[in-house]
Amino acid sequence: MTLEMFLITAVKIGLVLFIILTAVAYCTYMERRVLAFIQVRLGPNRVGPFGLLQPLADGIKFIFKEDVIPTDVTRFIYILAPITALVPALMTFAVIPFGDRLEIFGKDISLYITGFNVSLLFVFAMTSLGVYGIVLAGWSSNSKYSLFGGLRSSAQMISYELALSLSIIGVLIQVGSLDLVKIVEAQSGWHGFQWNVIAFQPIGFLIFFIAVLAETNRVPFDLPEAETELVGGFHTEYSSMKFAMFFMAEYSAMITASCMATVLFFGGWNGPGTQLETIGPFIGLAWFTLKVFLFLFTYIWIRGTLPRFRYDQLMDFGWKLLLPLAIFNIVFTATWKFLFHYYDLAPSLPAWMQGK
Repeated sequence: MTLEMFLITAVKIGLVLFIILTAVAYCTYMERRVLAFIQVRLGPNRVGPFGLLQPLADGIKFIFKEDVIPTDVTRFIYILAPITALVPALMTFAVIPFGDRLEIFGKDISLYITGFNVSLLFVFAMTSLGVYGIVLAGWSSNSKYSLFGGLRSSAQMISYELALSLSIIGVLIQVGSLDLVKIVEAQSGWHGFQWNVIAFQPIGFLIFFIAVLAETNRVPFDLPEAETELVGGFHTEYSSMKFAMFFMAEYSAMITASCMATVLFFGGWNGPGTQLETIGPFIGLAWFTLKVFLFLFTYIWIRGTLPRFRYDQLMDFGWKLLLPLAIFNIVFTATWKFLFHYYDLAPSLPAWMQGK
């Protein structure tokens, strides 16, 4: 790697981390404001205009708050757990493509930190590590509430990880690649609307979105931290920045899930106007940001609308409904793919589907 490439990559990493951590902070603000409007309240509105400086005030509070460590915890693992939850959640953004290539100061710059031909597997590998932080936090806290939360989380993530993985097989059959950039590029036809969610993967997207709600421990799948049952679940015994790190990991995982839904099913940066030569990449970046924002809003809307599952309902739903549906989607997609190529059905499609 040349010095120039190293500097460009370092700038990308710093910029992505700054944007993601800022987005995490303002996700908390957006959630509190949207939930307040849903519940006919005001929400944070005192610190700064419209309460926009509330995330900054919360961050300062967490930094200066006393860090209480209970006497009976397994100290090393107790401290390691929030780091184990946060770091993999942030590492996923290394391979997520936020937009097409830009020409800046005569240099062709890609709008992602790095890319390789199995980048999708990297994302799944990193996201699956997050459960270790939760399980370690529950075990090391030496609290029955925390332990129950950690056990629930491990069982829940094992159950829904399977449906989540199978839900994207249909996309992989259609595209034929594990490279996230190629998956987005494969959705660039039909005048910007050849998205996988339209092109025979609506069932796959539905399974994916439900599974990521469970993977990120969000309502109605927030059993690991159910306040009415387990006080706070796995992070009951945490305070100060360690407590904040668990929240940062959760919101980072939400942003990751929204980015992956956008990339895999909603065309990534593709949309009207992205074919323009000069401003096309900027329009693509705007499309990507808008799609991610809409998914984050849906996360919050669901939290303000739906009740929590009972634990037996959660397990039944994952194993008895989502898993068979994901297998059916794979069989359907493989059959369609075979018939499409074997009988050459492309000429029979409408002109707009052929990009004409």
